[in-house]
Amino acid sequence: MSEVEFLEILQSSINELLRWVGFGTLTGLAAKAIMPGRDPGGAISTMLIGIGGSVIGCGTALFFWRDASIDPISVKGFFAAVFGAFTLLFFYRLLSGSFFRETSGTEDRWISKVKKRLRKRQVIEDLLRDAA
Repeated sequence: MSEVEFLEILQSSINELLRWVGFGTLTGLAAKAIMPGRDPGGAISTMLIGIGGSVIGCGTALFFWRDASIDPISVKGFFAAVFGAFTLLFFYRLLSGSFFRETSGTEDRWISKVKKRLRKRQVIEDLLRDAA
């Protein structure tokens, strides 16, 4: 293998990797936009869920329709990938516990403020007791 062939292979591999990262990010964002509620992950998890969803969605479509030709970066592939990413996001939220909250977001903030005030009051009382 010559150096020119090696550089061509390396360049095409990096190009393919960047295509998958971009496509995975788009499908992960689309799945997060479709599913309501707060998201437990950040940008990296969105990208990984999108890439994994691409593999799962396109693989599932090929499993049920063997004669179909699905390129992940096409319209059919995009819908299959979003479905796979949606499925992964559902299980990710289910396992992270973000589906099962006992209080709403406003109650969480209210409880946090009350606890913060109580801590401040305790610190002031401790300082006054130590000064006396």
